[in-house]
Amino acid sequence: MDDIDSSSGCCGDDSDDTGSSNGSSDSSGWDEIMTDDPMVDGSAFNVSSVSCLFCPQIFRSVEDAIKHCSVDHQFDLVNLKTKLNMDCYSYIKMINYIRSIKPDPGVLTESVIANNQLWQDDKYLKPVLYDDPWLLFDFDDMEEMEFGNGSSTAQMSYSGSCGHHVNAENGRVTLSETHFSELQKKIQELYAQVRVKESLLKDAEDAICRMRQTLNNVITSENKSDTNKLNSVPRCVSSVDVKDDHCYFNSYSHFGIHHEMLSDKVRTNSYRDAISQCVTGKNVMDLGCGTGILSMFAATAGANKIIAIDQSDIVYQAIDIIRENGLDQRINVIKGRLEDTIFPKDCDKFDVIVSEWMGYFLLFEGMLDSVIYARDHHLAPGGLLLPNRCSVSIAGFSSPGRYEELIGFWSNVYGYKMSCMKREVVGEALVEVMNHDEQITDTFEVFTIDLMTATVDSVNFVTEFKLNASRDGELTSIVGHFDVFFDLKNSIFFSTGPSTTPTHWKQTVFFLKQPISVKQGEVLYGKMICQRHKKEVRSLTVTIVIKDQKQIFMLH
Repeated sequence: MDDIDSSSGCCGDDSDDTGSSNGSSDSSGWDEIMTDDPMVDGSAFNVSSVSCLFCPQIFRSVEDAIKHCSVDHQFDLVNLKTKLNMDCYSYIKMINYIRSIKPDPGVLTESVIANNQLWQDDKYLKPVLYDDPWLLFDFDDMEEMEFGNGSSTAQMSYSGSCGHHVNAENGRVTLSETHFSELQKKIQELYAQVRVKESLLKDAEDAICRMRQTLNNVITSENKSDTNKLNSVPRCVSSVDVKDDHCYFNSYSHFGIHHEMLSDKVRTNSYRDAISQCVTGKNVMDLGCGTGILSMFAATAGANKIIAIDQSDIVYQAIDIIRENGLDQRINVIKGRLEDTIFPKDCDKFDVIVSEWMGYFLLFEGMLDSVIYARDHHLAPGGLLLPNRCSVSIAGFSSPGRYEELIGFWSNVYGYKMSCMKREVVGEALVEVMNHDEQITDTFEVFTIDLMTATVDSVNFVTEFKLNASRDGELTSIVGHFDVFFDLKNSIFFSTGPSTTPTHWKQTVFFLKQPISVKQGEVLYGKMICQRHKKEVRSLTVTIVIKDQKQIFMLH
């Protein structure tokens, strides 16, 4: 460090920085440091020489360079900041743009007039020059500056945030040794911060390049294997790779779920009665056969040929069950997903296709897709689908006790609030048997489907509904159920509604975020939107809008 004077001794003196053993605060308590070192010289204490943005000229401070750019290049940075409401990041990008592109100042001025900031690209956040003084300049605190031919020896009085008083005159700065040390420390900290940010920006840039390359590789690979697959999302089960569908079929491998379904007498007896009416002498497909119970009903009713197909491992038990009952010569069991199975040409059309395909809220699980595929590819002309028609209905329920148990619970859990958990609860539809006495509105049919004309997009529907309140109460949920129809000579019908014998499907319950007070005779208008999940084709999203409330529920 050059040219250091002190009225109380040199820097190596053992005295403290006040220069007095009794702590007096007179003028001798300051070290006068006068230096030509650019680290402390000039009115803004710049850290290095500053090169002009547009020419080779060098300046001792950024302020001087700013004045030069305004006077000699007609590039007014102060006015530019005000006009563009420029923040620090925009300023950094502009400096790096100028450093890298080296544009004529007039080009920049024209771009500003045209409201076209040429430096908007984030790549200009990366410094072009190492330790560029322009990037260290405190742009956010830049105040109005007067540009002209003022003397370079102008005086400035500066009072830092730490309370140190500084005088600068004729290129010489007077400040205390403590203040000088603090400035050096601050400068080093800023250097370190800049280097860290440069490193982070470089890492981010490299990561983005790697991601882009990876994405390009994926796109190229996908285009080679299947040009249509890249830009499409699965619309139905057949578009999903069977390996990705393994979890669904695996869920039907355990005996427990089959015990539950076979114990459901409403469901099982309805199928048996329908099958017994129409399969004599017919070729029958049992789609999703499970344990083979429907195939055995068909064999007993006199069906000609029966194909039972299921991708789940339960088919191995079905083979044993069918053999155990002496029906293995009448029923041929196939393990596989229908969409991937090739039948012999002389045995690929069926007079009757029977399937117990319905899921919760009718459409959950997406097995309707397989029924439609079977109809389009394997149903003989004039053939039958069992069942052939279904509908979905909703009603309003008041279940304050259950609402408090599931949702109110989170307001106070051992003295702690866990209200955020309520969002999780009301975001999922529940499957429960509801008490019919809690129903406080009439029932409204929101959806009906004819299996002979349905498509894979039929699961997506929008219905406006109205519910008439049958009594006063607090509406806590919208409850959905479905009805199943076998339109035969002697029609068969069963319901999963809350006023009928419970089935294994139970009811689907959509709890509201906030209960709604209703009066007898009041009409509640709303909308229901059902959609296939964009990624999980066997799952559903159901949106309910009612009385200024809008909620989205998942069935998965």
